[in-house]
Amino acid sequence: MQPMPDYALSVCEQLKALTASGALQVDSAQMDVAKSLDRVLAGLKRRRPAAKSSALGWLFAAKKKSADGIKGLYIHGSVGRGKTMLMDMFFAMAPCRKKRRAHFHEFMADVHNRIAAHRLKLKNGETTQADPMPPVAAALYDEAELLCFDEFTVTDIADAMILSRLFSELFARGCVLVATSNVEPDNLYMDGLNRGLFLPFVALLKQHVDVVTLGSPTDYRMEKLSSQPVYLVPINEHNDMAMDASWTQALHGRKAQPLDIPMKGRHIHVPLAVDRMARFSFADLCDKPLGAVDFLAIAERFDTVFVDHIPLLGPEKRNQIKRFIILVDTFYDHAVRLYISAAAMPEELLLQRRGTEGFEFDRTASRLFEMRSAEYLALHHEKRAAE
Repeated sequence: MQPMPDYALSVCEQLKALTASGALQVDSAQMDVAKSLDRVLAGLKRRRPAAKSSALGWLFAAKKKSADGIKGLYIHGSVGRGKTMLMDMFFAMAPCRKKRRAHFHEFMADVHNRIAAHRLKLKNGETTQADPMPPVAAALYDEAELLCFDEFTVTDIADAMILSRLFSELFARGCVLVATSNVEPDNLYMDGLNRGLFLPFVALLKQHVDVVTLGSPTDYRMEKLSSQPVYLVPINEHNDMAMDASWTQALHGRKAQPLDIPMKGRHIHVPLAVDRMARFSFADLCDKPLGAVDFLAIAERFDTVFVDHIPLLGPEKRNQIKRFIILVDTFYDHAVRLYISAAAMPEELLLQRRGTEGFEFDRTASRLFEMRSAEYLALHHEKRAAE
């Protein structure tokens, strides 16, 4: 996105400046959402800095909304409408000393790690607090009074079952949540197992955020598309040879070998790797019981990934579909350059669009398109140069 003008004091002002300069098109739907983001900014500016809490502060935290309680924001709408751009502007301007922006899956992996660490302390006699949620929430809030989630989505039952208790604790402490999503809150975890146990979180969420729709008629990501030879269709001998040729060219004479990434008492097997480049098949990544934390480890270890033979995804591959959605989200967030051979173009891979899964795959298809754009590849190169 364009750099923020020094004189911009609000998301609305930055949006107006960028449209006036011709860097962006005038979009009334984006301006409406910008006004809502500015409301949150105004509340954060009024809030006094929180006093530093003691190590046992969670024991005495008041279980009620603070007097300066600020309602967050939940922005939903179709892919490519500018949600991430507006979040970029908002997060850069947010005056909080402690703020955190994360992909939801990455955040929840952190939460699960903290819960596991607390339970280990309990087992070792280092704490007598049986319930891990209050101290975990207290630690999270101590690190960030503002949480921003890009592309909020819930697909994992382990996440779904703890969200209500986790955010009850966070909101009670005054945490402000701003999130973007492809789906409205009532459609989160739509087809999930034991969804009835998740619904209290939806009710809680709507109490603590204003829900707004970004209904821009234009998909700006499609306007940016400048195809690169990194997505090959269909799966055939010719394209297998093309993938091999791209892989050989990227190797620059180096020899790739199998590699195992250690992962908490197990490992993630990488069939071929050299330096920060890896090659997998779709089956290696999505037929195996891998999750967000595994894909995050791959994205942090490699900046270029080849994935061969992505098949058409029918209803019998529901687990693989979920893994593929998380995989693409994670690689996109970490500017991983992705080479793919697939049975169809991204928007045609999913054979049946149903409920939340269909909405989420629309985002996946959009990201696969954007990951071929010159802009995305420039981000990839910037990331490599910074490392």
